[in-house]
Amino acid sequence: MGQLARTGPDQSLPFSDRDFEALAALAHREFGLSLSQSKKPLVYSRLSRRLKARGIHSFPDYLRILDVPGESSERLELISALTTNVTSFFREDHHFEKLRSDCLSREIEKIRSGKRFRVWSAGCSSGQEPFSIAMEILGSMPDANDYDVKVLATDIDPKIVSKAKSGRYSLEELQSIPDEFRRKWTKNCNDGMGEFQVLDAVRDLVTFGELNLMSDWPFSGPFDSIFCRNVAIYFDQKTQQKLWVKLSKILAERGFLFIGHSERVSGDAVNVLTGVGVTSYQKSTLFDPKNN
Repeated sequence: MGQLARTGPDQSLPFSDRDFEALAALAHREFGLSLSQSKKPLVYSRLSRRLKARGIHSFPDYLRILDVPGESSERLELISALTTNVTSFFREDHHFEKLRSDCLSREIEKIRSGKRFRVWSAGCSSGQEPFSIAMEILGSMPDANDYDVKVLATDIDPKIVSKAKSGRYSLEELQSIPDEFRRKWTKNCNDGMGEFQVLDAVRDLVTFGELNLMSDWPFSGPFDSIFCRNVAIYFDQKTQQKLWVKLSKILAERGFLFIGHSERVSGDAVNVLTGVGVTSYQKSTLFDPKNN
């Protein structure tokens, strides 16, 4: 997940404080988003476009549609409208260095002896993060595809997951990939679109799926590393702390959690997650708190 979208105002539809409060409550209930009153112009700007696209003439009518059981896809359009997926390959490269030096290095021989190895990109956006993880794994273990090694990549937005699955990016987007990796793991599509394709060896390591982090998770780990970056910053403190606990519970012993540069682990999870670098944490003890 990226940042709350920022666009200019459009005042052609009435938008009362009550409308905003109802939308903010729904966004928090369904997706964990925390929308303060100061975000009202932002919310109006993005959602007024959505109303026009649906031919809806008022925010109360839109709120009624969001409550219809068959309109789950519109609720996803809502989260897509409220967020912007800001990401890049090898963003915050110190996390990838730690993945390589502190996590992969100790596991390679175990993997070749039959151990499973799992990394989760939670809030994978358009795929640059999980593909960066896969490239880092292949850089340390070129035969990773021959073993039980997988990167799980999830995001709440089905449109952005679909884009991620394609593995297609512009030349500009590829510039943050280290030269060696870019030469080895990408190719020009040569279709006149100016796009490049991430090669199958990288894509085969990654499994994409749609997931709302506020819902029940259909897996229990354990994960050797979890990247959950620039997601929790949009939740209130209570929701953040619940998320840290849930992530802690599915981390393998001595597994790593990597979070965004503006985020900090707090609450019960500090009893098990130890800071081991800039926005990097390691699971230090068994963790089974009474409160989820």
